Amino acid sequence: MPAREALRLEGLAVGDLEGVTLSVEPGEVVCLSGPSGCGKSRLLRAVADLDPLEGGEVRLGDLARTAVSGHAWRRRVRLVPAESQWWAERVGEHFAQGGAEEGLAALGFDAAALDWTVSRLSSGEKQRLALLRALTPSPSALLLDEPTANLDAETAQRVERWLLPRIREAGWPTIWVAHDTAQIARVADRHLRLEAGRLTTAGDATWA
Repeated sequence: MPAREALRLEGLAVGDLEGVTLSVEPGEVVCLSGPSGCGKSRLLRAVADLDPLEGGEVRLGDLARTAVSGHAWRRRVRLVPAESQWWAERVGEHFAQGGAEEGLAALGFDAAALDWTVSRLSSGEKQRLALLRALTPSPSALLLDEPTANLDAETAQRVERWLLPRIREAGWPTIWVAHDTAQIARVADRHLRLEAGRLTTAGDATWA
């Protein structure tokens, strides 16, 4: 299992965002909300080294984002985007290293799902399987961009019950973009809002 390390955003500038500074401790979930278009997804993409930074640095423990290749960084700092990407015909081809079986059952699938074609998946099935894919093999940090947005309330809570213990046990620092105040109250250790290019405190985990 990877070492438990904090994820630190140090004075990031990307697009309209300036001076974004945040430290997320191992096993901590920081929920991030804000109006549409404020830069939440772009911030996560920049942290994942998918969009360029115009200033600042991201560190995982002592490792700077700029010190390794983007591919090597993203193996450790895993982004789950709102719209997942699929590059092979069948689901199982995206789990070449194995380890998906236990998660499949917990997320409402049986093992036969690995033989499904991606084209048959609903948006909610894609979202759950993309989340499982991100955790297989284990990352060192998670960036979750509305990971349950396409799920009904019952299924979303099922995902939360599966995911949160893994975050705590593995010590993954996690930034979770969310808009559902009830979900934020359930999963967040801290809740921050992104407004006018700045991070502001929205309240503690009981805020709703």
